[in-house]
Amino acid sequence: MTGQQLPLNLPHRTALERGDFFVAAPNAVAVAQIDAWPDWPQRKLLLLGPVGAGKTHLAHVWAAQTGALVFDANMLAQADIDGLAQCGAVVVEDCDALAGNQPCEEQLFHLHNLLLAEGGSLLMTGRNAPKLWPFVLPDLASRIQGTAAVTLQAPDDTLLAEVLKKLLADRQLTVADGLIPYLLGRMERSFAAAQWVVDALDRQALAENRKVTTRLAAQILDNPKGSAP
Repeated sequence: MTGQQLPLNLPHRTALERGDFFVAAPNAVAVAQIDAWPDWPQRKLLLLGPVGAGKTHLAHVWAAQTGALVFDANMLAQADIDGLAQCGAVVVEDCDALAGNQPCEEQLFHLHNLLLAEGGSLLMTGRNAPKLWPFVLPDLASRIQGTAAVTLQAPDDTLLAEVLKKLLADRQLTVADGLIPYLLGRMERSFAAAQWVVDALDRQALAENRKVTTRLAAQILDNPKGSAP
């Protein structure tokens, strides 16, 4: 088949088990803190890091260990907080996104208080330090800012290579030899860039009915606007 096909947004399975998480120097401290549960101060922890750093993966690792329910922060506005507080363990992802949304802030405030009062545990994630979040409720701000926090650091070459391998594997992409070293030598050094380049490779390979090769990677990296999803 020649020419381009229309790229479809086909679902792909993201591997979120403990064995799929590669531990390296930039994330070792965060992993150790997740493993330290249930000895967290006040039974709560704030997991911070940039997009793609592995917050969701670690949150699901912890949820599998504890039986926790996982919620996106923006879903809290419609959540049954009294019911959640009885669950024993809850993950609230992207808490920085709810700062400034008073109904969601009020829900997180009540969940925080009720869950911990019931002897439960709370894991919250966000991109940056909570002192930077534009809270509406001072009482919630003080509770979040007073929570023990651990940060997933920027990736080194070893970790970034493993992230690329995992993202490619999640999409069931077979890649040419030398692709990972080639990408590491030319791409931006960030988790977000790794996510972008794998998504672009997937889409372009499907559109052109091509294998994922260094030549295709060069096409994408040399013309990022034309290849971006």
